[in-house]
Amino acid sequence: MVQLIGAHYLGNKKARFCIWAPALEKVSLHIVSPSDRLVPLAKDEWGYWSAVLEDIDPGARYFYHFNGEDFPDPASYYQPEDVLGASCLVDHGAFSWKFKNGKDMALQEMVIYELHVGTFTPEGNFKGVISKLNYLKELGVNAIEIMPVAQFPGEHNWGYDGVFPFAVQHSYGGPDGLKALVNAAHTLKIAVILDVVYNHLGPVGNTLEKFMPCFSEKYKTPWGQAINFDGEYSYGVRNFFISNALYWFEYYHVDALRLDAIHAIYDTGARHFLTELSQEVDKLSMQLSKKFYLIAESDLNDARVILSRKEGGHGMDAQWSDDFHHSLHALLTGERQGYYTDFGEINHLAKAFKNGFVYTGEYSRYRKRCHGGASDAASPVHQLVTYSQNHDQAGNRPLGERLSALVPFEALKLAAAAVLFSPSIPLLFMGEEFGEDSPFLYFTGLSDFRRSKLYWEGSNSSTHRGLFLFYQHIISLRRNKPVLSCCGPQGFLDTKVMEDKKTLKITRRYKDSEAKIFLNFSRSVNPVVWKNPDESWKLVLDSSDKRWLGPGRSAPEILHAQVNFSLNPLSCVCYERK
Repeated sequence: MVQLIGAHYLGNKKARFCIWAPALEKVSLHIVSPSDRLVPLAKDEWGYWSAVLEDIDPGARYFYHFNGEDFPDPASYYQPEDVLGASCLVDHGAFSWKFKNGKDMALQEMVIYELHVGTFTPEGNFKGVISKLNYLKELGVNAIEIMPVAQFPGEHNWGYDGVFPFAVQHSYGGPDGLKALVNAAHTLKIAVILDVVYNHLGPVGNTLEKFMPCFSEKYKTPWGQAINFDGEYSYGVRNFFISNALYWFEYYHVDALRLDAIHAIYDTGARHFLTELSQEVDKLSMQLSKKFYLIAESDLNDARVILSRKEGGHGMDAQWSDDFHHSLHALLTGERQGYYTDFGEINHLAKAFKNGFVYTGEYSRYRKRCHGGASDAASPVHQLVTYSQNHDQAGNRPLGERLSALVPFEALKLAAAAVLFSPSIPLLFMGEEFGEDSPFLYFTGLSDFRRSKLYWEGSNSSTHRGLFLFYQHIISLRRNKPVLSCCGPQGFLDTKVMEDKKTLKITRRYKDSEAKIFLNFSRSVNPVVWKNPDESWKLVLDSSDKRWLGPGRSAPEILHAQVNFSLNPLSCVCYERK
């Protein structure tokens, strides 16, 4: 059973405070506003300190007091005065939700749009995101994925160095601001995915180690101390983070969590933390009659992440697929440095389309070892999230270049088609739909933050608007033609590399529908010999069409019998059987 922690307003001027601090001998609650009082807490056998207070209202500020010092609540729900200030009592029952538990949406139906609250709009807050929801609805997006909003020090940060996992960033609009965003999104039938970090904590303002043995000495992460999920007292640490996951679902009505870098969540116990987490989330789904999702980021290429618990997996609902991105990026840009050393052949993308992972036990030159787990034809590609860009792939570059700064316009449309015609769950990164020119840098300060903001003033230029309309059209095709959407167990997909080695032919079938997609990654015209004498096929999309600001369509409107036609350089052509 998950132990409730944090400061919970119970109504009628009553609140329950609870924190886990197993090694401390004495802990008091220090209410500092609106009046000043010190309240001793009682400790139970598991190390949880608690008290129920009378005559207290939402908005009261407090610390926990021990060893002669005051510390903010590590399970604080709101830090209005930043990471070193007092914690604030929140009344989660006061918000007026339009829907009881949000709206149900199948994960495989989602077209996800990743955004950073601070740089997505000029306002740089939740209200700014709300103002763009109709724009996203017009684009065809039905799910937004928000980079972490857990309280971090200062005003400007990517969010992955948060130090109060339960507190919503004060500069974005705090708890009510996030709830208003979720409410508005659900009103438009847009799901909300929240990015959370359970592999490390930021260094500035982190109070967890003052209360609990939350860090491990056995493991290290690239970003800081690893979390103690399998050592002494790990039961309370696991409870802390599982409580956090359930908190976002129950109190903020988010539809899914994206778990950052789970390969840095170390646990050698018999029941992995992720397995326990998925089990508790499933329990909450049953309790509230709504399916909540867990999406993992992992570089392990291990299908066990998304296998069910009955099959010995962690039971995650989906995971990100970097292999698809790397295959696509290397083909489009010609880059071969870093992890792109392992990619660059059209065969790599063909395997990513069909099996999800490219490296399934083969030797990786970049890693200098064999990489990935075994894969077969039944690989659940419909449980993978694919993309041509995301915050990492732009922000981890020294200059933060987006794809629009690296490839020509026609290649941007080709990348969009590859992602949106993939059999997986597509993800777009904010601004890619109109070819945003601004970089997306890794920032903690004001200068790089300002440079990373979307330039909405330029989004209506003819080129940017043309790309937007292309994205809008291809998202509509994906939504309205099941044969082009996420490839679940009933779907069929096959790939064939054409002789020039730079063109990929994809065959997709769903029930009685069939589509053929040609992706030409070469910089020259490629001929196609069509051999379907007894069938008639209708053109669904040619990315070269002048409608999409291309050089002009090369593919015929109708195909039947045996015919030759050409693919323009850096183009996508799609046909559907009539």
